[in-house]
Amino acid sequence: MLKVLRSIVQEVNRAKNLDRALNIIVRRVKSTLQVDVCSIYLTDHESGELELMASEGLAADAVHQVRLSMNEGLVGYVAQRAELLNLEEATQHRRYRYFPETGEEQYHSFLGVPIINHRDTLGVLVVQQKAAQCFLEDTVTLLVTLAAQLAGAIALAEAVGSIDITPSQHAISRPLNGIPSAPGVGIGTVRVVHSYADINSIPDKLVENVAAEKARFMQAVVAVKSDIQQMLNMMSDRLPAEEIALFDAYRMMLEGDSITGAVCDGIAAGNWAPGALREVISSHIRLFDEMEDSYLRQRIEDVRDLGQRILIQLEQGQEDKRDYPPNTILVGEEITATMLAEVPSQQITGIVAVRGSNASHAAILARALGLPAVLGVKKLPLLQMDGLPIIIDGYTGNLYIKPTEQVKQEFERLQTEEMALSAELAALSDQPAVTPDGVKIDLYANTGLQSDVNPSLECGAEGIGLYRTEFPFLVRERFPSEEEQRKIYHHVLSSFAPRPVTVRTLDIGGDKMLSYFPIEEENPALGWRGIRVTLDHPEIFLVQIRAMLRANQGLNNLRLLLPMVSTMAEIEDALKLIKRAHQSLIEEGKAPVMPPVGVMIEVPSMLFQIGRLAGRVDFISIGSNDLTQYLMAVDRNNSRVAELYDPLNPAVICALKQLIEQAEIEQLPLSICGEMAGDPAAVIILLGLGMPTLSMSAPNLPRTKWVIRNISQQRAREALKKVLEMEDAQSIRRYLNKILEQEGVGGLLRVGK
Repeated sequence: MLKVLRSIVQEVNRAKNLDRALNIIVRRVKSTLQVDVCSIYLTDHESGELELMASEGLAADAVHQVRLSMNEGLVGYVAQRAELLNLEEATQHRRYRYFPETGEEQYHSFLGVPIINHRDTLGVLVVQQKAAQCFLEDTVTLLVTLAAQLAGAIALAEAVGSIDITPSQHAISRPLNGIPSAPGVGIGTVRVVHSYADINSIPDKLVENVAAEKARFMQAVVAVKSDIQQMLNMMSDRLPAEEIALFDAYRMMLEGDSITGAVCDGIAAGNWAPGALREVISSHIRLFDEMEDSYLRQRIEDVRDLGQRILIQLEQGQEDKRDYPPNTILVGEEITATMLAEVPSQQITGIVAVRGSNASHAAILARALGLPAVLGVKKLPLLQMDGLPIIIDGYTGNLYIKPTEQVKQEFERLQTEEMALSAELAALSDQPAVTPDGVKIDLYANTGLQSDVNPSLECGAEGIGLYRTEFPFLVRERFPSEEEQRKIYHHVLSSFAPRPVTVRTLDIGGDKMLSYFPIEEENPALGWRGIRVTLDHPEIFLVQIRAMLRANQGLNNLRLLLPMVSTMAEIEDALKLIKRAHQSLIEEGKAPVMPPVGVMIEVPSMLFQIGRLAGRVDFISIGSNDLTQYLMAVDRNNSRVAELYDPLNPAVICALKQLIEQAEIEQLPLSICGEMAGDPAAVIILLGLGMPTLSMSAPNLPRTKWVIRNISQQRAREALKKVLEMEDAQSIRRYLNKILEQEGVGGLLRVGK
């Protein structure tokens, strides 16, 4: 039965539109369960009604005609209560309502199961029988399982709507929604990005020159044939006959029409070669997967391998040919630093991704670059989006694919207001960050890009509170040398001298992986990352420390920061290596100054060891992103649980309160360098707690300064008292946002002024 379930879900996922997907479901379920009727009702989120969208067994004229509210009928009862209903005689239930146009009077038994996707009731899946008897347990459990499996497929089919690669389709009627991850509005054109040679992530794209695209594909096929022949020539004398037969099978598949002919047909239909190849290979994989013969099923890997080989040939040299239109909105399963780096900075205007949250690495990069971002868009129809017009709202998390002219005009107006607000904020760059009651707050910038240096200075940063050293490692295909690192660090240090620059040692692992130093773990967030990696590889750590110390010579504004520290032993080991690097430079005739060394408070274990840090380190810096993640046991890159991630959770606020009090007792200089420092609502809490130094992405500096200059610390302390009595982040955020509105700085929370 599991195979049948998987087959139905796969067929639904292949559907080009919602109607086709729903018709597949009712047809296959009716046949599989051998029932008299199968119907699907979907929720219209605008009207709140349930509409009969597809049926096998009820009158065809009733489809799209029958509508009922959540408090009407048995279907409304199932949707309202979000639980199944199994009845022997449907007419005897108090909520039964008869719809004569359906012809359902002949059906007595009723089984309805809610279709739920991430707490959102999408609709109800119903089966009915003429016989008056409850459905058996096997049927019930199967339908529940099927509804759960189909929920994601239906959500995706709803999102796809009328989108395809043809240019004549209508606009999408309502926006998709994700997690608002970086503020701002982006109006532009979608460019779908994917990992090279990952055939499943290839998007559809309208081809302009069919003949040229076919020739490109056939050239790739010829190249693969040549590669296979070369492999066969080299290995024929060492391989048994059955293995040689595999190469012959590859060659036969390439020479027949089952793959090459089908791909050419797909190109002729208007899809580019990689997209047509994806469809054909996926079709073959499904075909082999459904075969009973185990040997033939094992040929799936052969087909997949062949497809990958052709794709690699198609993409040879294509990386350099990627075109990015003006106002590119970068869209993908996930957006990496290298993907962002490939787009000319003047051409990108926003990012959208299926994965990620407002605290993931992609969100942090977007805020650093001043780009609006919407991440965790679960219903994103990636394969059909390339080249389409789009609007993204980084405040609400809404995105509009192929927006109507009315929607576009409204967002253009709001974007104009946004620019006016940005101009007002820019005027604050030379003004001090002082509250109305005279409290001075130090504002630093977080950065990791050399291109961020000037913007950080222009925004009025008083120094760098967190310089992430990962980017030079991420964009290379090898570890950067000591001299390469020295030049990068010197540029940042000299640009800000004599202002302090806090440089964090290499923090890889988790969501920051190096292609040439793979870390494969089942739970990377709790695994080998940060200081754990560099202490296990002192050869990497020592080179980096030497580069930093050399870059600091003559400037003396470097502050070293150790990430992901969880034990005192890690601090002791790191300090020994730092002293060794310092001593080695002295022995070489250099005279580096030993900089202040601090640790990031990200792991909850360090909350209870602040007293032990005094005398060992010179300062502490709170990394609110990871501290929130670990306190709440929420992977901040997982969009499924992103709603649970909020630094305004009462537990996080209480932890910060305890940290600040302990740091004051131990007289340890303290700052916060997480994205919390750039959240206008959170800034009120930090003011009330007495946090002396805030560090954030450069584009957020003026926004934070505006809050500080408009809200007194006394008002913030009063707000903190009320917040400490609240029990959930949502209530806290609503309360703080209301304060911002009352103080006239509500423009920081939404698009426009």
